[in-house]
Amino acid sequence: MHVPDGFFNAATSISAGAVAAAGVAVCLRGARRELDDRTAPMAGLVAAFIFAVQMLNFPVAAGTSGHLLGGALAAILVGPYTGVLCMAVVLLVQGVFFADGGLTALGVNITIMGIVTVLVGWVVFRLVTGLARGRGGVTVAAFLAALISVPASALVFTLLFWIGGTAPIEASSVAVAMGGVHLLIGIGEGVITAATVGAVLTVRPDLVYGARGLAKPLVLRGAEGTTTTVGDPEPVPARGALKPFLLGGVGLTLVLAGAVSFVASSAPDGLEAVAENKGFLGQATDHGFGKWALADYGEVGGIPVGVAGIIGVGLVLLIAGAVAYAARSRSEIDEKKIKV
Repeated sequence: MHVPDGFFNAATSISAGAVAAAGVAVCLRGARRELDDRTAPMAGLVAAFIFAVQMLNFPVAAGTSGHLLGGALAAILVGPYTGVLCMAVVLLVQGVFFADGGLTALGVNITIMGIVTVLVGWVVFRLVTGLARGRGGVTVAAFLAALISVPASALVFTLLFWIGGTAPIEASSVAVAMGGVHLLIGIGEGVITAATVGAVLTVRPDLVYGARGLAKPLVLRGAEGTTTTVGDPEPVPARGALKPFLLGGVGLTLVLAGAVSFVASSAPDGLEAVAENKGFLGQATDHGFGKWALADYGEVGGIPVGVAGIIGVGLVLLIAGAVAYAARSRSEIDEKKIKV
């Protein structure tokens, strides 16, 4: 759903940019409560994984494809504040280095693909896990959170298009088309998110932020049938060294971007297909960095898509890891000052 330049007027693009900047600023502060020595590198891995899986377009309808947005996945794995930061880094790297998403539309993309998907996904996830706890509840909640976050993002796009779209298209028809195709994409998003969260829960449940505190408290039953709840839910204990898990995750991410990306669907994604069908695809303007070698994931410079993907994974991993580390370091400094 990467929005290109030209779909929105200047006022809407600037306003969305201001919303995105404010959201990222708030999340930089909020992420201090989510990041520590163990989760900071995890944030870099999650961002790189989302970048890689976004390259894997899958067919959803005749002539249309979709790809993971990843906001709900990021929120569940590393927390909502850190999740927005991960998404912002992914979209920044895609827009600047790969000409995927317009430069003037960067604020729009961060708002609808980053902030909205994380916020909606996290709210749905918390609501569902409030009703169904345990590993099964977390997996179901992850599926529903991801499923709902995608059409929600598409409808926010439609709202912005109604406010400041550059084409005189009936907003209601855009809403129906965007909502319909992105509901189908949301199903794929839900499957990928649930599978990923389930896999991490199996291997390293201590690294799933959304699963913290969801273990059931100890219940003692008396001889007369009375029950007593002892204590609050315990956090999931850490399981061994973190380095093997991170190295395995990076290896999997490189395989996805470097090899599996070759078999991704080449059909237009949901937004591009809707824009073509509704007659406003022509409003898109050339990307400012559209002639860079990595543009269109290497197609412009003749670079194999797998090589471009590996480069992108490295960039996202370094930038997102640095951002997470900076937020974690600042938090530690503040704590030391308080103790003094």
